[in-house]
Amino acid sequence: MNKKIKTILKEDARVKVSGSLWLESDGKHFFGPGPVELLERIAETGSISEAAKQMQMSYKKAWELVNALNMQTKNPVVIPRTGGEKGGGSIITEEAKALINYHREMRKRFTKFLEEETQRLKI
Repeated sequence: MNKKIKTILKEDARVKVSGSLWLESDGKHFFGPGPVELLERIAETGSISEAAKQMQMSYKKAWELVNALNMQTKNPVVIPRTGGEKGGGSIITEEAKALINYHREMRKRFTKFLEEETQRLKI
């Protein structure tokens, strides 16, 4: 059957192809938009706690995301610093920065794919 999708959909329908993009391991998501944002906010604030607050996420959830990432990488993506007068804080590693950049580039390719597939609906 070679029926074009265009002939199936209503002409005035504003249909588009969409999707979300994650890295997963053993069927479980571990790196996508949320973890990317968390890492970026940790880099900006120097704090997992503050990054979580900005995202309206619990500190526990933020740590779970960081730990899930650390379980999938050879080296840690976040390094907690202890002590000090104002507390310890945290920094992201070069590996975290590389993951963020990879995700950004992958999103560009994915967005292009989604746009191309949406155009195919109209052909």
